[in-house]
Amino acid sequence: MANKIEKLALKTAELTRQTHELGIPVMILFEGVPASGKTRLSNELLLNFDAKYTHFIATQSPQKDDLRYQFLQKYWNTLPKKGDINVYFRSWYSHYLDYRENEIKHERYKNYEVLKEQIASFEDMLIEDDYEIIKFFIEINEDKRQEHIKQTKENPLMRWKVQEYGSVLSTETYLEDMHQFIKQDKQWKIIDYTERQIAIEKMYEHIIERLEQAIAKHHAKDKAYDGKFSESFSTEMFDKDVEKVSKEEYKTLITELQKRMREIQFALYDRKIPLILVFEGMDAAGKGGNIKRIREKLDPTGYEVNGISAPTDVELKHHYLWRFAKDMPRSGHIELFDRSWYGRVLVERIEGFATVNEWQRAYDEINAFEKMWTDEGAIILKFFLTLDKDEQLKRFKDRQNNVDKQWKITDEDWRNRDKWDLYVEASHDMVKKTNTTHAPWLVVPADHKKTSRIEIMKYIIRKCEKVLWGVKDY
Repeated sequence: MANKIEKLALKTAELTRQTHELGIPVMILFEGVPASGKTRLSNELLLNFDAKYTHFIATQSPQKDDLRYQFLQKYWNTLPKKGDINVYFRSWYSHYLDYRENEIKHERYKNYEVLKEQIASFEDMLIEDDYEIIKFFIEINEDKRQEHIKQTKENPLMRWKVQEYGSVLSTETYLEDMHQFIKQDKQWKIIDYTERQIAIEKMYEHIIERLEQAIAKHHAKDKAYDGKFSESFSTEMFDKDVEKVSKEEYKTLITELQKRMREIQFALYDRKIPLILVFEGMDAAGKGGNIKRIREKLDPTGYEVNGISAPTDVELKHHYLWRFAKDMPRSGHIELFDRSWYGRVLVERIEGFATVNEWQRAYDEINAFEKMWTDEGAIILKFFLTLDKDEQLKRFKDRQNNVDKQWKITDEDWRNRDKWDLYVEASHDMVKKTNTTHAPWLVVPADHKKTSRIEIMKYIIRKCEKVLWGVKDY
């Protein structure tokens, strides 16, 4: 039997080398009551997988600082790179049950069902991105389990293990709920650890089956690239007239609004409400200028600006939302994004960096992603700054002719301008398909910079006042 296990282990290791070379990320989950055998099975894999691309992730009850972040934040942060393997000792399922049974953030998650929806969305978008998620639930004969516990208690160096998660979650509740998850999701593999050798065999056999399926799926995947643009597209979405703000009025308003923004910042911090501001729009529309005026009077310890450029090699090896998830703010802080995750349905669609399947499914993925944070109480406001084509040309030339502003204009800006019509259609589809009640878009005409700044700041203040004090929106 030992020889059979050795052969299965070698076969599994060989397949993980293939998944690594093909860039298939693997996530192996171990759930089960304390002393059921999760540690032994996890260690079996860790000893046989290549340590260079295998990582062990243990789920523990959230500490004080963890509670400043979104429910799934730790799992977004630790997602494996393409080709890497994560072994999870307990997972987001134990995390969910811990939240519910111990009424963590009960004022936010009244019945906790929304967390189950987040888990489903999280797994769906990972699976769509070819993450292989292998789920094991470990069972064991109760006499055998008690024997494991007794052995642990008798070892002075191992007594701390007896408390493994049992102090925050009762065994009966855990088993009842996990069996419900397993009943609803046929992807779970139940393994009885009462007979250790048989358990190890079954674990390896299941992993081999799943990795072989993942490799076959990878080779059969459709990698078609097409932006699916119309031959003649037109929209009135960005045709919006606004009354221009005079210079004198602007000076008065901007000072008042910036002062109010600072008060809003302090109130958000006091109430531990995160604010996420997303800026998209045409090149030279003034995204940076708006961000500068918003933060001009803010306390710099409470906000951060993320200027998004092309993804790095490391970022390309992760799920496309990973680099944004790890930069989301903790409670009470403000995060400003100068361009964002919407690059998947804008530049990546237009330039052919994303397959048809990738950018088409991204609308729903992004909606679910944003909802994870608004479920947590975050305010997400999104701004699309639109610009007349002739005005853009004027600003491009101004930048080109001004020594102090030449750094703002690049060859890429001119190339993007050549694809103006494609950007208009992609932007229209983006706003239409991701304008949700929990994360709305505001389309802002930006031909007149001062007017756009005033409109955006008024909008932010209005939306925050509604959440903070129930002030009527208008």
